[in-house]
Amino acid sequence: MEYIGNMARTPTTFDSFNAISEPRRRELIEILIGKELTVNEIVGLTGWNQPMVSKHLKVLKEVGLVSEKKEGRFRVYKVNALQLKPIQEWVVQFEQYWNKSFDQLEDYLKTLQSKEVKNE
Repeated sequence: MEYIGNMARTPTTFDSFNAISEPRRRELIEILIGKELTVNEIVGLTGWNQPMVSKHLKVLKEVGLVSEKKEGRFRVYKVNALQLKPIQEWVVQFEQYWNKSFDQLEDYLKTLQSKEVKNE
């Protein structure tokens, strides 16, 4: 744990939620879904430099979101989709709220449209 002043700061690699809080790591996960790619292939797709790609892959690997295997002289990375399940389960609880909000917005828009028709 890193200390800033008197406050302890949880490392980024503490859990999946912290790891994916970084937009570039989320982008890496999106790139790797359903694929197995080397660092050089990821560099080619993202345009990021190799050290940056390696750094973010290391964090994702440490929390188990990405796995690595050796193929010849290369290391190939892929997403461990099962490790994303806790994140999906946490987010899905908000679905009912979002659906209710969209339903309310739809009702409001219909009310506005019917008022416009009456005024014409």
